[in-house]
Formats: sequence, structure tokens, C-alpha cells
Amino acid sequence: MNIMQCTFCKKPFQSLGGRICPACMEQIDKDFVTVRDYIYEHKHSNIDRISKETEVSKQIIMHLLKEGRLIIDSPDGDGLLLCEMCRKPINTGRLCKDCTGKVASSMDKNVSDNKKPEPKAEVPNIKGSAKING
Repeated sequence: MNIMQCTFCKKPFQSLGGRICPACMEQIDKDFVTVRDYIYEHKHSNIDRISKETEVSKQIIMHLLKEGRLIIDSPDGDGLLLCEMCRKPINTGRLCKDCTGKVASSMDKNVSDNKKPEPKAEVPNIKGSAKING
């Protein structure tokens, strides 16, 4: 286990690889439900309004958007998130659909290129018969 500093509260914690401590993760999960429910009722709200009305920080909302757990479909939301490859505006996740497809096809190609042909099983040369002593 490694000692990490939590991305949100900055406290050290023992991690198996994550960058968010268990206490913050629990709070983020609660905040997710609050924000999700608010978005269902107020479909075209922007991040400023969502943060103000739910009392959930913009940092947490952005984290949830990048994780793909939330989608904000507001008229002034363009440019809130940008694809990390081509910089086109997106409303959830880290990559646009085009770049996601490119990454997936690149991974598929790498997997098929690295696949080694399986060795052919040798068939024993069975000529004649075997004697069993007994």
C-alpha cells in the first residue's frame, strides 16, 4: 500500500491506487445523488446554478462529469468540458465519441497485432500397436 494525498481534502491516506480517500469518496457518492436528482428536475441548468442550488462544489461536479457519472445539457454548457485529445466541447467524460472510437480501434489493432499464433499441437505418430504387459 502507498501513502497518497487525497485530491479533495489533501489529507494523507493509505491507497491501493486511488487518489481519493474513503471519506471523500463516500461524500462524493452522496453528492452525486443530490446533483443527479437536481439535474433530473432542472434539465437545462448550468454548473453554476447546480452548484449553488445543491451546495455541491463545482470541483465535485466537474469530477463527476469527467468520470461520466453525470451529463449536463445546458445551452451555455458548451466548452465546460473539452475532449482531452481533440479539444472539441463535450458534456460528459474525457473524450468525444470520435476520439473514443479512435482509441478503441487502436487498442483492438494493438491486441490483434500482439496476438501470437498458437503453436500447433503435435499429433503423436501412432503406427502399429502397443503391447501392455500384465
